[in-house]
Amino acid sequence: MARVVYEDMTKAWGDVIGVNKLNLEIPDKEFLVLVGPSGCGKSTALRCLAGLEEITSGNIYIGDRVVNDVPPKDRDIAMVFQSYALYPHMTVYDNMAFGLKLRKTPKAEIDKRVQEAAKILGITQLLDRKPKQMSGGQRQRVALGRAIVRDPAVFLFDEPLSNLDAKLRVQTRAEISKLHQRLGTTFIYVTHDQVEALTMADRICVMKDGVLQQVDSPQRLYDHPGNVFVAGFIGSPAMNFFSGTVTGTLDEMYVDSGGLRIRLQKDEVEQLGQKSIGREVIFGVRPEDIHHPRYKPAGITEQLVEATVDVTELMGNEIFVYLVTNTDQSFIARVDPRADLRPGDKVQMAFNAEKVHIFDRASEKNIATPH
Repeated sequence: MARVVYEDMTKAWGDVIGVNKLNLEIPDKEFLVLVGPSGCGKSTALRCLAGLEEITSGNIYIGDRVVNDVPPKDRDIAMVFQSYALYPHMTVYDNMAFGLKLRKTPKAEIDKRVQEAAKILGITQLLDRKPKQMSGGQRQRVALGRAIVRDPAVFLFDEPLSNLDAKLRVQTRAEISKLHQRLGTTFIYVTHDQVEALTMADRICVMKDGVLQQVDSPQRLYDHPGNVFVAGFIGSPAMNFFSGTVTGTLDEMYVDSGGLRIRLQKDEVEQLGQKSIGREVIFGVRPEDIHHPRYKPAGITEQLVEATVDVTELMGNEIFVYLVTNTDQSFIARVDPRADLRPGDKVQMAFNAEKVHIFDRASEKNIATPH
């Protein structure tokens, strides 16, 4: 078991910077998810930890040991890739045992570890099969088993569910979470899918353009995003953003975008203060905080906004409604499935004023967020 530390770690290829001065500490036994869009540096950070990429500057620690110059095989890590990377001519048993055989592990110990890993993953009945005789989900479990038998200090996952269909992704996601609880080992997991990140992680590290944006628990990232990028990346559908200005007084403060005017609540007024009046901002409201007036939750502080329905998407337990204000500002609402809305309908939508996030327009940093 081991903690992992990135200390001012930079990886560059000439003028192209993949990861820029990453500082991140991952405690022993934590499940950390690195998330961000393609090209943000998350896989590069993982490959540098694994020793598959040589870092340009800084240090990487596994436990108390600097591993910058330690070969991958000696770093006490195991990696699960997007591609299963199984040997097609070998059985499941031999695929799982191969790494241990290379290390000259005694045969009895190999058999014990393979059988235990197969039992954990529910693939004991597959040990005599070859990869071509199995489904994608079964192959991914074999790849997991190959990592488990090594009993590493750190497990690394590089988008391991990308090749699976939607149902298998949900199932395997749950299996990996249970595996972490059972093994009690440090897991570092890379994905571009923020739903995977929210459902699996103890903490999420959000990256953009090689730079760490914010690292926190899933709920705190959702409730208190540090900037516009994090706010828009965490949550599905994404947060709605409107460009506006802070207007009014300390007694009645508003954010006003022309077609949208929301009165701010006491805690946000206190965070902004007198100096913010006249300030240009971006304000954000999540789709789940915009309601059909007839089906809004009890006790919310509502602000009604007139809009026209553009498109509706029935999801079964909810409806995604795409709307346009009279000043051509678009936004999305997640509403009760009983709401009978059709494209072209004029409607007043109830914005929950207690859930408005305010960002500085120039820096895009969060300057007021609900408590």
